[in-house]
Amino acid sequence: MTEEHHTTEQELIQHRIDKMERIRARGDEPFKYAFSRTLTLGELCRQFEALEAGATEEKPAELTAQALAGRIVAIRDQGKSNWIDLRDESGKVQVFLGKKQVGEEVFETLKDLNIGDFIGVRGAVRRTRRGEITLWAESYEMLTKSLRPAAEKFHGLKDVETRYRRRYLDMVSNPEVLETFRKRVTLVNVMRTWLASRGFLEVETPMLHPIPGGATARPFITHHNTYDRDLYLRVAPELYLKRLIVGGFERVFEINRCFRNEGVDTRHNPEFTTMELYEAYQDYMGLMEETEDMLVHVIESVVGGPSFQYQGHAIDVTRPWKRMTLHDAIREHAGIDLESTRDRDEAARRAESIGVDIAPNMDYGKIVDEVMSERVQPHLIQPTFLYDYPIEISPLAKKKRGDDTLTERFQPFIACLEIGNAFSELNDPIDQRARFEQQVGLRESGDDEAQYLDEDFITALEVGMPPTAGLGIGIDRLAMLVTDSASIREVIMFPQLRTV
Repeated sequence: MTEEHHTTEQELIQHRIDKMERIRARGDEPFKYAFSRTLTLGELCRQFEALEAGATEEKPAELTAQALAGRIVAIRDQGKSNWIDLRDESGKVQVFLGKKQVGEEVFETLKDLNIGDFIGVRGAVRRTRRGEITLWAESYEMLTKSLRPAAEKFHGLKDVETRYRRRYLDMVSNPEVLETFRKRVTLVNVMRTWLASRGFLEVETPMLHPIPGGATARPFITHHNTYDRDLYLRVAPELYLKRLIVGGFERVFEINRCFRNEGVDTRHNPEFTTMELYEAYQDYMGLMEETEDMLVHVIESVVGGPSFQYQGHAIDVTRPWKRMTLHDAIREHAGIDLESTRDRDEAARRAESIGVDIAPNMDYGKIVDEVMSERVQPHLIQPTFLYDYPIEISPLAKKKRGDDTLTERFQPFIACLEIGNAFSELNDPIDQRARFEQQVGLRESGDDEAQYLDEDFITALEVGMPPTAGLGIGIDRLAMLVTDSASIREVIMFPQLRTV
């Protein structure tokens, strides 16, 4: 009975177990320890792409016999021959297994193969009359027997929840998913190389914090048994990285996880990856130039040039990028002026006049931020820097020179995605204490995302931190951009999901 005649999942699994037992009964092992390949499938295709249709390859004898391995993704039984498609990480190749070539006894064992099995094959390479590079197999061996059919037998896994929950099935069924994650890895490697080439030192800072700091966010709480104390999964590495600047390093960066106990949507996941860097003797305008240079280099390296498509938008990252103050952007895209007033109620009235809902507990800075998110960000399709943010929403940034109501802060946006956040870092310990105390007041009034007062960080600033600029880049958001992914879950290998 063929696999297609089994209707339940358990019947399908038992059918494959029966085949596994037949393999063992023949004295073979269905779960091998290793297999020596001569080439990956991608290498084979590149090496023999000049091979003429219908001809065997005419390379030296030692290259004639090839040993390939991969997962079976298709089987076409034509009676006296089987055509099998093998796939590995690098590509896909067709394999011909004929009764005449492998012998009748071996050919009979092909009935124990299933889509999903890993096999190794040996033989010569030729192109078929249709021009497809094919391994004419002289022998094969089972490497791993797949006991569970992949979704829809490799014709594609479409259910989004199942794709994320069982990412291994997603990758097996949808090869383009491997390419998405390959681009993500390339992105991180290119960024790391760019930073190292400019003298930035990669460091690692704690994931468990006694005080959550460095960002306005609700933390995850855990407990350390030996010390009998609660600790927090870090919401940002910022305060530890700046401690390193105090200690004497001048250019540091870290690429690692952060954790925020916040809502989940297409742009937010509670566990995410950031790159944060800090550079002594730099300010936000100098860092803006460096950020533009780095992002252009990274994006072009991954997508192959300055122009690409993202969710139907034609994006061009060619320098220079557009730059606007936050208040100018609100005037242009939202049609209201929030710069001419510092009165909270008047700002709320102006925001509500354009349909932005304002909660009673929002202060002036959060009102500006809400208007930006709802009415400005959707217009920021081409690369744009917004800069000079209200002091209320930037507790770790230096005041703007000449205007104490603003801070020296910028954010890059591409395709309506907020890609990062940067400041001229606040290094005045007295000012920093006052900002922290204001945040404590917000927490006491019910804002559970407001920051804590970190006495040790204040002590570090009292020791002295040189003028410094800092930047955080959301790796997941940037990966969404270069892979044309609408959801952050598409670029996180194992995103957080609800319990089934």
